[in-house]
Amino acid sequence: MIHQTKLEKQAIEIKDGSVTTPNGFLAGGLHCGIKRKRLDLGWIYSEVPATAAAVYTTNQFQAAPLLVTKESINTTGKIQGVIVNSGIANACTGEEGYKNAQLMRKKFADHIGIDEHLVVVSSTGLIGEQLPMDKLDKGINQIDHLIDEANAFEKAILTTDTKEKRACVQLDIDGKTVTIAGCAKGSGMIHPNMATMLGFVTTDANVSEDALNLTLKQAINQTFNMITVDGDTSTNDMVLILANGLAGNDELNQHHSDWDYFVSGVKQVCESLAKQIARDGEGATKLIEVTVTGCKTNGDAAKVAKSIVGSSLVKTAIFGEDPNWGRIVAAIGYSGVQLNSTAIDVFIGQYQVVKGGLPVTYSEGIIRSYLKENKDIQIFANLYDGDSQATAWGCDLTYDYVKINAMYRT
Repeated sequence: MIHQTKLEKQAIEIKDGSVTTPNGFLAGGLHCGIKRKRLDLGWIYSEVPATAAAVYTTNQFQAAPLLVTKESINTTGKIQGVIVNSGIANACTGEEGYKNAQLMRKKFADHIGIDEHLVVVSSTGLIGEQLPMDKLDKGINQIDHLIDEANAFEKAILTTDTKEKRACVQLDIDGKTVTIAGCAKGSGMIHPNMATMLGFVTTDANVSEDALNLTLKQAINQTFNMITVDGDTSTNDMVLILANGLAGNDELNQHHSDWDYFVSGVKQVCESLAKQIARDGEGATKLIEVTVTGCKTNGDAAKVAKSIVGSSLVKTAIFGEDPNWGRIVAAIGYSGVQLNSTAIDVFIGQYQVVKGGLPVTYSEGIIRSYLKENKDIQIFANLYDGDSQATAWGCDLTYDYVKINAMYRT
């Protein structure tokens, strides 16, 4: 749940909003031939250079597009265009892959008439294959940056995803309507500290560069870094935020009276996208939400929550609709957090299964019915050792996950 310090000023969710709902943004997607039929090339364009911030995968094999994107953002802190391909990740591709990412950036920049350091590049898909630059060149030349087809962009960035993921909210700041929107891809190789996911957030807010960096990092720590599907962290993961200032509000920073309000809006968008990724985990049938309270620090609470939601045994129990609380307790115990095992309560949904570290009498049939009848499963744990808490999200582990990943290249 997003904490908002100004209860009288809640962000308004825009159900049909997209990355082009904020003023001055356009987006689109097309098929350039990397994939057999599906859209595989997407772009975002801002009418004016936007203040930019990004967070990248912690995997030490960072793909070439991330290196090029860092170059662009570090040059001026401003970005006006985003070019993304799916199907091939351009990871572990050496010097040729790096030059191809640079060339992809330059071709898109030249095509839409902006400096190449105002463009970021992103790729997702198979690792170890070179990009088909002839197909990308042909695709880029078909781009019309004056159109608005946000849904085509959302489709173009997908790999094993079963659906597009989008979120949008609006805030009232300085008497101006500020919009924050985002879309993402991610379904497998999802683990805390970024994953095989791409996230793109746009806003027409006027925000200082330092403040935008701080906002994104805080939001990601509480959202994207709190999801897991299968424990794997990929090579291409990135979340990017662009703020073009066209809403006309006074510059937002930590001293602005609506700073916390804006931060909560960014977190709301990121949390929605993170939960959509977890819900769309490869082969998943259920979203699992784990909330841990009573910890000494937020970091401890996050460790325990991620330990539970990342446990293969917990995930398979949820898939099997089996109220096996022993697996939850075991995951708490090996989380690495010091705790008093005789002072722990555990609930599956509203039903308590452990009190003071010991089992309580409960109806297994009722809990099985809860697990069977609900697509969103909640687990609660209280360690009674402090006032800090955290929430993590994941999904069940199914037969289809193995099938999808066993045949990914074929």
